[in-house]
Amino acid sequence: MARLFDAYIIVDWSAAEGKKTGEQSVWIGVAKRDARFRPAFESHNPATRAEGEALLRKLVSESMRRGERVLIGFDFALGYPVGTAARLGLKGAPWSAMWGFIGAEVKDKADNTNNRFAVANKMNRLMTDGPRPFWGAPAKQVQTWLSATKPDDVYEGTHEFRATETAASKGKLKPKSVWQMHGAGVVGGQTLLGIAMLNRLVQDWGSAVAVWPFGTGWHALTSDDVEPLSVVVAEVWPSLLPQKPEPGEVKDETQVRTLAQHLLRLDEKGELGALFAPPAKASAKLKTQVETEEGWILGV
Repeated sequence: MARLFDAYIIVDWSAAEGKKTGEQSVWIGVAKRDARFRPAFESHNPATRAEGEALLRKLVSESMRRGERVLIGFDFALGYPVGTAARLGLKGAPWSAMWGFIGAEVKDKADNTNNRFAVANKMNRLMTDGPRPFWGAPAKQVQTWLSATKPDDVYEGTHEFRATETAASKGKLKPKSVWQMHGAGVVGGQTLLGIAMLNRLVQDWGSAVAVWPFGTGWHALTSDDVEPLSVVVAEVWPSLLPQKPEPGEVKDETQVRTLAQHLLRLDEKGELGALFAPPAKASAKLKTQVETEEGWILGV
C-alpha cells in the first residue's frame, strides 16, 4: 500500500524569551526513509524561533524539490474556542481570519523577544474590554486588560477549552487552556507565536499546503486528498503517546521522536489516513465548528 507521506516532521514550539536550547526550547524531529529505505530519524534544536522557522522552510523546500510529500505536526493550538473570531469582529472564515489577525499583531524578533502579552491584552480589550478571557502575566507584563492571576469570571461568555481539548482530557492528561498566558506548562503564548509563524509559512507555500482540518475537511485522508499537495499541516499533542527516552534525550526531544516515528509506522501499515477522521459520533454541528474555527488534535 502506497504511503500518504514521505517525511513526518514534528515541531515542539516554545515561547522562550532569549536564545535557549535543551529543555523547554524549540525541537524539530524528522522521520523518513533513508537512501536504503530504512527508517531514519534526526532531531534539531534551534536556539530561537527564527532559526526554527528558517529550518522548517529549508526542510520543506528540499522535500518539494525531490517531489516528496510532508506531514508537519505542530504542538500548539491551530484554532480558538468557537465564537472567538466573531467577538473580535473579524470577517471571513473564522480560522483564517484569526490567523491573519494574529499574524499582523504578533512581533517576534530574531533574539526571541516578542509582544505576546501586549497582543493578549489587545485581544481582551477588543473582546470584553476587561481582563478576560486571556489571563496570566509576570509582574512586568501586567497590563490594563491582562491580569497576573485568573479572575473569577475569566471565561464568562466564552469556553475555557475547545471541543478537542475536552475530548483529549482523560486520566492524567489535562490540557491547558489557550487563554492562559503564564505559568507552568501553559500554551497561550506559544499558540500566539506559533500561529503567527505558521501563517507566514502557509502564505508562502500557497496551494502546495493544506491545513487539516480547515483546508482538507474533517475526514480520513486518502492518496487522492494528498496527491496534489506537498505539505499537510496538523495539530498534535505528543503526550497522547507513551514516552520512552533514549540515553541523553531531554523530554522535548523524546516527544518529537516518538510521535514522528509513530506516524511513519502508521503510514507504512496504511493506517495513518484514518487518524484524520472525526470520532464516530461527531455531530454535524461539531464538524462545522471544528472545520471552520476550532481545529482538532490529530489522533484524539
